[in-house]
Amino acid sequence: MRSTSFLPDFCGTRIVFVVIILAELLAIILTLAQPADQTGRLFNLAVYSLFIQWVALSCIALLCLCRRWLDRLSDPWLATVSYLITLLVSLIITELAWRLFVDRGIEVEPARNGHGLFLLQCMGISAITWALTLHYFYIHHQWGRRIKSESAARFQALQARIRPHFLFNCMNTIASLTRRQPDLAEEIIEDLSDLFRVTLSEDQRLSTLQDEIDLCRRYLRIEKHRLGDRLEIDWLLQDLPEQARIPALILQPLLENAIYHGIELLPNGGRIRIAGAREGGYIVLSIENPLPTSASGDQPGNRLAQENVSERLTTLYHQPELLQVARADHQYRAVIRIPYPYEDIDS
Repeated sequence: MRSTSFLPDFCGTRIVFVVIILAELLAIILTLAQPADQTGRLFNLAVYSLFIQWVALSCIALLCLCRRWLDRLSDPWLATVSYLITLLVSLIITELAWRLFVDRGIEVEPARNGHGLFLLQCMGISAITWALTLHYFYIHHQWGRRIKSESAARFQALQARIRPHFLFNCMNTIASLTRRQPDLAEEIIEDLSDLFRVTLSEDQRLSTLQDEIDLCRRYLRIEKHRLGDRLEIDWLLQDLPEQARIPALILQPLLENAIYHGIELLPNGGRIRIAGAREGGYIVLSIENPLPTSASGDQPGNRLAQENVSERLTTLYHQPELLQVARADHQYRAVIRIPYPYEDIDS
């Protein structure tokens, strides 16, 4: 069975609500298209609404029941079979509606032209409507797949972009400690191994907040061994949900920027402050670091990481400006806002 198909979940309340609204809009359009007085239009609207809602809800109910079987089909067969199912349901209900009109003596505008024309009109509208609906579902599905593919590609690009100088510096630090402090060198190797295990993983797109913080602590521990007293770190984390799911590798690139574009350029180094707290419906994480006096504007590498992080957040949470950066008084501050709780996150 395929994991996904271009058809939405017709068993879900959201799609049922959308179908009801669209069916009612179609009933209104058909009512306005008929020449009738105000009283006649209201009556026709009631009949059209009953008939179209009957067809629409019956179709999605049958598609819901057949979903497990339909998911086994390829896209061309899925489109063909689901289209034929909707037309068959429309035909059956149209015939039942005609007999109801004739038996009860109900006169509506389409039924006055005879059985054949009534059947032709209803099936024609159904055929066009369902064809457009299935086409929309397919286009929407393909668009969603493209967005996910682009997001995965950007994430892999970020994973692959570990600065060569960082790796070389780590190797030099380990080499210098191998004889003098072998235990410390082993600890750095373990931290570096954990860091690379995450950054080079091809499957992990989501992580927990606690895992991301632990990863950042390992990264900063490595840099602390390399920079010594030039690097000071403050952790200010308050009441954070440790198991909250967030994008993997979302904080470490910003910390790397803080060191590479800030601390390393200062003769005496500086202090990085990492703060986190819950504010309303968001987890707010901020990273603040000093800048050299001569720094002006974002350096290219800084923008690359920031744009990557920002676009991944926007793609995943469907909200703009979840990453905001500011520069003031030779201080650089990056703030990430992560919606929490967020049930629609794609794993």
